[in-house]
Amino acid sequence: MGASSIRRVLVANRGEIARRIFATCRRLGIATVAVYSEPDADAAFVRDADVAVALGGAAPAESYLRGDAVLDAARRAGADAVHPGYGFLAENAAFAGAVAAAGLRWIGPSPEAIAAMGSKTEARDRMERAGVPVLPGARLDGEAGLDLLSLAEHVGYPLLVKASAGGGGKGMRLVEASGDLEAAVAGARREAAGAFGDDTVFIERFAPGSRHVEIQIIGDAHGEVCALHERDCSVQRRHQKVIEEAPSPAVGPDLRARMSEAAVAAGQALGYVGAGTVEFLLAAGGEFFFLEVNTRLQVEHPVTELVTGLDLVELQLLVAEGRPLPEAARRPPLRGHAIEARLYAEDPAQGFLPVTGTLARFSVPAGVRVDSAVEGGARISPHYDPMIAKVIAHGATRDEAARRLADALRRSEIHGLTTNRDLLVRVLSHHEFLGGAADTGFLDRHDPAVLGAPLVAPDGLRQAAAAAALAAQAARRAAATAMPSLPSGWRNNPSVPQTTVFTGPGAEELPVEYRFARDGRLATLRVQGHDLDAPRLHGASADEVDLEIAGVRRRHRVHLGRDGAVFVNTGDGQVDLTEAPRFPDARHAAQPGSLESPLPGRVIRVFVDAGATVELGQPLLIVEAMKMEHEIVAPAAGPVVELRVSEGQQVETGTVLAVIGGGDGDEP
Repeated sequence: MGASSIRRVLVANRGEIARRIFATCRRLGIATVAVYSEPDADAAFVRDADVAVALGGAAPAESYLRGDAVLDAARRAGADAVHPGYGFLAENAAFAGAVAAAGLRWIGPSPEAIAAMGSKTEARDRMERAGVPVLPGARLDGEAGLDLLSLAEHVGYPLLVKASAGGGGKGMRLVEASGDLEAAVAGARREAAGAFGDDTVFIERFAPGSRHVEIQIIGDAHGEVCALHERDCSVQRRHQKVIEEAPSPAVGPDLRARMSEAAVAAGQALGYVGAGTVEFLLAAGGEFFFLEVNTRLQVEHPVTELVTGLDLVELQLLVAEGRPLPEAARRPPLRGHAIEARLYAEDPAQGFLPVTGTLARFSVPAGVRVDSAVEGGARISPHYDPMIAKVIAHGATRDEAARRLADALRRSEIHGLTTNRDLLVRVLSHHEFLGGAADTGFLDRHDPAVLGAPLVAPDGLRQAAAAAALAAQAARRAAATAMPSLPSGWRNNPSVPQTTVFTGPGAEELPVEYRFARDGRLATLRVQGHDLDAPRLHGASADEVDLEIAGVRRRHRVHLGRDGAVFVNTGDGQVDLTEAPRFPDARHAAQPGSLESPLPGRVIRVFVDAGATVELGQPLLIVEAMKMEHEIVAPAAGPVVELRVSEGQQVETGTVLAVIGGGDGDEP
C-alpha cells in the first residue's frame, strides 16, 4: 500500500497500552476508537477515546480475542486502521490478514512475518538455519510420555517448558528434574490454551545466571531495518519482567554492535515492517543466544523512547502509512539512562498472588513518566493482567535514574490494594542491582517476601499509627454538631487517654493512646505502650497531620478510606492500617480448619474428594485468575471434612474452598 495518511485508529486492546497509543494519536491529530469488554465499560481508556464500541463478554475469549467483533467495531466506528497494542490479538497472523482483507491498515508487521515468528518453535528453527545461536531445545508436538522424557534428557536439566504462542511468562514452567516434567507440560499447555488459544509448548535448556537483553528494531516498507539499541529486562518474577532499563549495564559498544547486527539481520530476513523486538539470553561470558522475536510493541518500550527521544508509536504509524524511516531512527542517539518499573496489584509475600479490588487513590509525584492503566476509583478485575501502571525515570546516569524512580515510587499514594511497590523500591536500591549485576535469578536469590516487606521502620510505623488516630479524631470533631473545634481527646479535668486500635502490616496490633491538655497541647501520645518522645502537634485534619516527635517534624498525608481503612504516606513510604471496630462481630470469625481462596478466580482442577486424608502441602485444587494458574495446597495434614467447590466454579477472595480436620479425631 502506498503512502497515505491514517485518519482513525481502532486500538484492539485495553488498559495502559490503549491509553498510550491514544496519546500519540491525539498529538498527531488522528481520531481514536476503543473497544471494551463488560468489566471495562467505565475504564479510563474507554473515556480517552473519541468513540468506543462494546465487544460484550468478560473473559478475553468473549471480548478482546474475538477478531470478528473487533473488525465489526472498526466498520461501525469508521476506522481505517487497527493497532493491536500488545497481547490479545497483537501477534495473531490470521487476525492481521483479516484486517488487511477488510481494507483496513494493519499497524504492525505483515501476517507472514507474524506467522514466521509467532510460533517460537518455528522461530527457533528459522534462526538456527540463519546461523543465529540458539539454546538446545525440542518440540513437543504430540510426543507420548516416554518420548517426552527422552527428549528432555537430550536437552538437559534444568529446562523450561514454554508456550509456542504468546509470551509474558504465561505457559512457562521451570523443571529441575524428570519427576516434575509431565505435570509441568500439562500445566503449561492449559495456561497457554487459556491465554493464547494455542496449547503448543516446547522445551529449552534453562541457563541460570544469564541476563535477558533485547534489541528494539523498526522496519519500513522500503527495506530499511534499524536497531534502536538494547534493553535489559533481567529482573523478573514468574518469567515475567518487573524492571527494565536502557541501555543494559552489561553491554558495551562492541557487544551492542554485534547484537544489533544480529537483530537487524533477523528483521531483514523476515522483510520486517513495523516495530519489533529480538530477544536474547546473554550469558555471563558474553555469548548471546536467540530467544524469540516479538512482532509487536513491547511493554517496556518507554525506556527506549526516553534514551533515544523517539516516539515508537509514531514510528509505527509512519511506516504503516508507507513512509520511510526518518534519519533519527537510522542513527538513533543514546542519551542518559532510563529505568521502568511495572507496578502490579499483587502480593510479593504470597508468591506474587494477584490482587483484585478498588484502587481508592493513585497518585505519583511529578518528575517521572507514568503510563497508567487506571485512575483513582478504578476496579482491578480478575479477568486481566494486574498491572496498574508503568513508572519510568530518566537520568544522566544509571544511578540517577534508579534513585529518581525509587523516590517517586516511595512517595506515591497507592491506596486500597496490596501492590509490589515496596519490592520495586528495594530492588532499585539494592547493591546488586545498582552494581549492574542483577540477572534473571535475582528474585530467586533474594526473597521477594523480604524485599516486599513494608518500607517504613518500626518507629515510623508507630508514628504513622499515631497520625492515623489524630486524623480520625480530627475528622470526627469536624463532623460533630457540638463544639467541633475541640479535639476529641480533650477533657476539662484530668482523665484517661483516648484509645484507637489499628491493625497494621502482618496483622500487627497498634493501639494508640492520646490525650490533650486544657491548653490544647498534646499531653500524651503512646503507641503499643511506647511513649513517643516530646510529642507536639502542629496541625491535624482528616487529610494531613503535622506531628513533631523528639524535635523532628514530619507531615503525614492521611486518607481515611472505607470500612476502617486508613492510608498514611510519608517520605519514607506508605503504611496501610485498618481501624479495629470497638465491638467485633463474632459471626464473622472463620470456622477452624477453613481453607479460604487467596484470590478471586475460577476453580479449574480439584484433586481430592471429601473424606480423603491429605498431607501438609499436598495440592488440593487449582484456581485460575488473570490468565495464570494458582495451586492451592493443604495448610495442614488431616481429613477433608468438607469440599465446598467444584470444577468450573467462580470464587471470590475469602471463599471457603474446603475444611481440613485437625487429625486425631479433632473436629474441624
